Amino acid sequence: MKNTKITSGALLLPILALAFSATQVLAADRSGKDVVDTVCVACHATGKDGAPKIGDQAAWAQRAAKGLDKITQNAITGVRNMPAHGGQAALSDLEMTRAVNYMVSGGKAADAKKAVKPAKPRSGEQVVQARCQECHSTGKQGAPKLGDMNEWKPRLQNGVEPLVKSAIGGHNNMPARGGMADLSDAEMKAAVEFMVSKTGGAAASK
Repeated sequence: MKNTKITSGALLLPILALAFSATQVLAADRSGKDVVDTVCVACHATGKDGAPKIGDQAAWAQRAAKGLDKITQNAITGVRNMPAHGGQAALSDLEMTRAVNYMVSGGKAADAKKAVKPAKPRSGEQVVQARCQECHSTGKQGAPKLGDMNEWKPRLQNGVEPLVKSAIGGHNNMPARGGMADLSDAEMKAAVEFMVSKTGGAAASK
């Protein structure tokens, strides 16, 4: 039997193959009605800060005329007095999409299966440079370091999707969406994939 030398690059390939196989938008269990009743109602029940009231179809129709996707993108990234993700960064883009559809339709629309995607998403590298590297470049508060195969490998046992889910909802010392509530699910996924691609990247490129 021949001795086979396994390089870090060889170990990385099956991990990356598993990681990048997670291509579907993260599903969320909460319905539009549930999100509206527990989160959106805080402002939309009374029209606080100019928010269109739940049930005021004239007000919603005026906004929907600009495009339902546009309204949803504003709900995800924040607009005027409304904070990104309704002030609840752990809410997924799919949950936000469902909540907006519910309010615009007066509770008649079925829950969406896919989330509205951002019109001009930031790349994974841009997100990492803007936010993630603050902790992942040095391993601050236990964050796995960029490029450190030993720290990322155990976290990739089940692929990249659980990592994206943790990044969106928050985990241990990491706040939801890394503390940047206006990041979309797609941008969070791109950032995680970028960091994973850099794991062992220097060795693999030689």
